[in-house]
Amino acid sequence: MSTNWRISSFSGALLAAYFIPAWASIAFQIMASPVRGLYERPSVSIGFFISDHLHLSGIASVRIAWLLALVRITTVAFFTLYLVLLSLRSVRERGGGDETLGMALVLGSVLSFVSMLAASVAGEAEALRLHATELLMLVGIGIVLVVEGAAPRLAEVRDETDSVPAGNLSLQQP
Repeated sequence: MSTNWRISSFSGALLAAYFIPAWASIAFQIMASPVRGLYERPSVSIGFFISDHLHLSGIASVRIAWLLALVRITTVAFFTLYLVLLSLRSVRERGGGDETLGMALVLGSVLSFVSMLAASVAGEAEALRLHATELLMLVGIGIVLVVEGAAPRLAEVRDETDSVPAGNLSLQQP
């Protein structure tokens, strides 16, 4: 059995398996028909928020829809690149795909948080649950990634402090 899979690698792959098809289909629906795609279930909270509270014109709503699709496609691209890097054993062992996973997590978290706030203001309970769930998944994997990345650095610091002789501490007075 292969032992070079880290928890964040496996969790990131599972997260990518959800976000790539889900967000790509949403983005392509918005690209095909921006206004209709903006008022579909996954994006309805942003659509209601910009029409009810921001009072934007039709062309501005289309621009917001395209921006939403661009962020979703960019997040999907980062997740896809992460899966490609994860398939290479040498990159996976060194944690080389962590930056791409981190960018996907940041973009996805920001979009899910903004969508969650818009759903809260617009009063869309189902959209609020969807975006809160996505945000919790993204933040959870982000925490695992940060903690797992900090563990080897802490071990290195402990090893370095063990090798310093007690007489050469910098805080002691001569």
